[in-house]
Amino acid sequence: MLTILFLCLVAFTAGVVDSIAGGGGLLKLPAVLLTGITPQQAMGVNKFAGTLGTTAAMLNFARKGLVPWKLAVLGVPGALLGSAAGGQCIMALDAATAGRILVILLPIAALVTLIPWKSRPARDVFTSHEIYGVIPLICFGVGFYDGFFGPGAGSFYIIALHLCMRMTLIKASALTKVINLASNVGALVVFLLNGQVLFMYALPMAVADILGNIVGSQLAMRKGAKIVKIFLVISISILFVTLVIKYF
Repeated sequence: MLTILFLCLVAFTAGVVDSIAGGGGLLKLPAVLLTGITPQQAMGVNKFAGTLGTTAAMLNFARKGLVPWKLAVLGVPGALLGSAAGGQCIMALDAATAGRILVILLPIAALVTLIPWKSRPARDVFTSHEIYGVIPLICFGVGFYDGFFGPGAGSFYIIALHLCMRMTLIKASALTKVINLASNVGALVVFLLNGQVLFMYALPMAVADILGNIVGSQLAMRKGAKIVKIFLVISISILFVTLVIKYF
């Protein structure tokens, strides 16, 4: 019971972080691994809780009319294809090398995210080139990273959409939920079919993750871009420290 309570606390915190800036899996996965189950089972539990939590956050954004559905429809196929391609490439490359590259890139990403965009303010209207060209490329690129390595993919979606499309952080966060949900469902089906989801952990964690995502998405909508930036930096910092410990 104490183990489940601990996992629920972690899942709630991860849900808050995930709904705002992505990267909640960086908290959940290590916590689940501490129970002694196999890595495959831990990933199955994490993906089950994360999928339901992301669904709650997406619905919360959707109810407020913040999800750009046209962009989501165009972005989801690119994310799925990119993830599949990334998964194939990881078989040929050393993951440790990718981890070291990310350690170098993450502080740059965090710095760029904090740069004020006074000369290029965020906007809600996009050109056809951006809608049909840039969005699919972003989703394919980050999707490739998601399949190749994974941690922090949600954060990178938000950063890429904000910097490349000059999309508001709130809209970028809402769009990311739809894209991440699609890739999460695909992975979850695989774990379920292979019996890698331990429901004694997955179900209570899913409830906690949903509650965390609801709280986090409400915070994002209430506080706006400021809270998204704060949680982006927190999420990237957690990923940075994790990668340094693992690969250096």
